[in-house]
Amino acid sequence: MLAYMSRRILLGIVTVWAVSVVSFLIIVMPPGDFVTARVAALQASGDPVQEEEVAYIRRDYGLDQPIFVQYYKWASKILRGNFGVSMQWERPVMEVIGDRLWLTVAVALAAVLFTWLLAIPIGIYSAVKQYSVADYTFTFVGFIGLAVPNFLLALVLLYLGFTWFDASIGGLFSDEYIDAPYSVGKVWDLMKHLVLPGLILAMAGTAELIRIMRANLLDELRKPYVVTARAKGLSEWRLVFKYPVRVALNPLISTVGYLLPYIISGSIIVSIVLGLPTVGPLLYASLIAQDMFLAGAIILFVGIMTVVGTLISDLLLAWVDPRIRFENR
Repeated sequence: MLAYMSRRILLGIVTVWAVSVVSFLIIVMPPGDFVTARVAALQASGDPVQEEEVAYIRRDYGLDQPIFVQYYKWASKILRGNFGVSMQWERPVMEVIGDRLWLTVAVALAAVLFTWLLAIPIGIYSAVKQYSVADYTFTFVGFIGLAVPNFLLALVLLYLGFTWFDASIGGLFSDEYIDAPYSVGKVWDLMKHLVLPGLILAMAGTAELIRIMRANLLDELRKPYVVTARAKGLSEWRLVFKYPVRVALNPLISTVGYLLPYIISGSIIVSIVLGLPTVGPLLYASLIAQDMFLAGAIILFVGIMTVVGTLISDLLLAWVDPRIRFENR
């Protein structure tokens, strides 16, 4: 098991390096750069453009040097914990991201938690009670969850909140806690506000995982070992949870690798609609402004979450199914 974990961690480190290269190329490949966008904005507003200032900014950020030199400077700073200075905000990147990073992780974990707590029990029940009224009901609700975009659901809930309760249900903190230092009260307020965005972001993922869990468990329930265990007198629910569910969980566990980054990257519009102080809206603004350091840091963060999610899914699969450990020796 230790050798299996070591190989996965080593592959994860190599993957993070590859992600850093790709994320940097994605930022610098489009024509123009931050300075070009800044000059265009100044010209559109009628403000004078100082050529000396433009040249200084290009030299300061290394924009006048070859792309591999720019990447080397960027990557070497990251290894020292320095993600550069945001061109748009004119502040260090980590200072700009600040609490948004941890709030994004909190929203992502809440969405994953709601997804699994809803999808696994409903998928098991739908498979065991196949073609029942509850199965058809959950299937219908699942298809609705897949069909309705998350941002549309967020807009509907915002409208209902204003109309029925005359209150804003957006954000992650109450008004009195927005600028307050962290305390037990602020953390509790955050946990209460996490429920709504967590459920909204979990809706589509829950519907998808319900179908996966139901289909996988139905396949397992028809296999000879289940028939044999049932013939030996093992109770139905004990039989289901002891053998078929563990095998049916494998494909669900493997989805953790893309579920975490999908929640972050796919929640940009939802975060904008609900006014969530996460990195999604910040990434959107930095890409528009071609803020290389800020956008690159966020994209790298999303890539790292993909690697971490894949590592977690690999370790969970090895724990749930010992055959994986033996096959990878």
